[in-house]
Amino acid sequence: MKTPTRKTKAKSKSSAAQQDAVALLKADHRKVEGLFKKAEKASGSAKEKLVAQICNELIIHTMLEEEIFYPACRADDVEEDKMDEAQVEHDGAKILINDVKDADAESEAYDAKVKVLSEYIKHHVKEEEKPRTGVFAEAKRKGADLAGLGEQIMSRKEELMEQAESDSLPAPEPKTVGVGGGSSRASRKSNGGSLRNMALAAKRAAFGK
Repeated sequence: MKTPTRKTKAKSKSSAAQQDAVALLKADHRKVEGLFKKAEKASGSAKEKLVAQICNELIIHTMLEEEIFYPACRADDVEEDKMDEAQVEHDGAKILINDVKDADAESEAYDAKVKVLSEYIKHHVKEEEKPRTGVFAEAKRKGADLAGLGEQIMSRKEELMEQAESDSLPAPEPKTVGVGGGSSRASRKSNGGSLRNMALAAKRAAFGK
């Protein structure tokens, strides 16, 4: 097998950078799905390592969407309720990610926590990728600069991956749940209820209950 030359690597990197934002974010989705499948078959330290990678991938992905893609969608008038729902789903995922990161393969209900996180992410991905009504479809329809956003996402992702390699990624922090500031009590209660409902749905999907 030929070793990739510097020119080949540069060309590959250039091609990746030319992908639009939706293609890059969908690629992240597929990668995480594959890692979850591997984790299902693993155990012990091997599973812990895969789950740690999953958590890092999810943290990076949510940061890319919240820092770059979601603000662009809002600026291009993607339906506000749809964007709010996507953010609340992110916050639910962050709670689950932190819970999983604080556990280890020998701890009680570890496998269950990973399974619920997997089902929760499946739900979020399905919502984002819906052909006609998802956030991705809406961004395309509204004329978002997906090529430009793709370049920004690739550049920021390189920075975040370096942080992941040095174990310095920030812990995910929910923006709409359990926070003060301008968030009203009614809003926090509504968001909390949504998260509880989604968590229950994820558990039913995971365990058939």
